[in-house]
Amino acid sequence: MKKLLLVSAVAVLLGAIPFLSADEWKSGIEWVEPPVVDPGPETAPANVPSDAIVLFDGKSMDAWENGENWPIKDGAVYSGKGVVRTKQHFGSVQLHVEFATPSEVKGEGQGRGNSGVFWGPYEVQVLDSYINTTYYDGQCGSIYKENPPAVNCCRKPGEWQTYDIIFMRPEFNEKGELVRPMYVTVFQNGILVQNHLQVKGETYYHLKHFYTAHPAKMPISLQDHGNPVRFRNIWVREISDSPVQPVKPDSPVKPFDVFGPQD
Repeated sequence: MKKLLLVSAVAVLLGAIPFLSADEWKSGIEWVEPPVVDPGPETAPANVPSDAIVLFDGKSMDAWENGENWPIKDGAVYSGKGVVRTKQHFGSVQLHVEFATPSEVKGEGQGRGNSGVFWGPYEVQVLDSYINTTYYDGQCGSIYKENPPAVNCCRKPGEWQTYDIIFMRPEFNEKGELVRPMYVTVFQNGILVQNHLQVKGETYYHLKHFYTAHPAKMPISLQDHGNPVRFRNIWVREISDSPVQPVKPDSPVKPFDVFGPQD
């Protein structure tokens, strides 16, 4: 078990680092281009729920390892030197992140406004996908190298965007075998782009995805990919691993009458 956890820890570390020099793995699937949807104008920072844990409030990166190497300016933190990971580890979560790719467009494809939001070794891609062609399972809103977003609802470069992500953690038995896969739901700018997707494994650039056993609680990470992507208003809520609560014995289920009560 210790060996499995060691392998997993290494996998998490490597999974959050861009493998620019490694051979790229491709699924070979010919995806259909996600249609473009206008998400509407950018908004002020969203409200924070009363039971949320604030990870970045515009003033401090104290909740993050390596946070001192990401500069803060005007209430936003800029992708800096190296990956940042939360000091606290979390199980299944609801995560809110607001981000903006650089207003000055440089590069193309994966070299334009690239970053990523991770729970452990599983990534939701951040990219400037506003009139910017790349492989569809690597554009903004994708589960990286797993599944394209349902639509491309990116705002213009420099404008603020939102991610509301549900990470439902995988589960492993004592032998390190997968007994429940990872599921991810993503809303980008209020639009559903990933609907309770069953993830095939840890999301790597250079490898076909696979699972390795890891702890039930993992850090949340933001990727440094060499682009000055801004982030603000980051908070998280731990949620139940079971999306549906069982009915209590003293609360019998009554049949539902589609026609309503009858006189």
